[in-house]
Amino acid sequence: MKKTNSGSCLCGAVRFTATGPLRGVVYCHCSQCRKQSGHYYAATNVVDADLSVEGGEKLTWFTASPYAKRGFCSVCGSVLFWKHNESDETSVMAGAFDSPSGLRGEVHIFVADKGDYYDITDGLPQYVRSTPDIKVADD
Repeated sequence: MKKTNSGSCLCGAVRFTATGPLRGVVYCHCSQCRKQSGHYYAATNVVDADLSVEGGEKLTWFTASPYAKRGFCSVCGSVLFWKHNESDETSVMAGAFDSPSGLRGEVHIFVADKGDYYDITDGLPQYVRSTPDIKVADD
């Protein structure tokens, strides 16, 4: 039996279910993630075929670059998804999952762009840009 994790936006208008394995949480410190969320992104990934969304009519996609788009609830504004145009996976914001999620931090990316108001002290690996395994918006 596959593991299932569910979650939603703040108001509940958009709900999602991820069935199957989730990647460890990637903390992205790039300027786009910081500007959209007010801090840095904390996201996992799920294969598109294993992600179902209810309330999709309330999901708005913003084309943030020629490479990727960002999905958020049009009712409450909750950031939910990040999707690279050439990937069959969708990043899902870790904080949108219902507890317990079982998620654990894995890595920090774009640390050269991090905000000047915080330090990264959790001991996880840090990358100036990205790891070879994580597809980012400007590849």
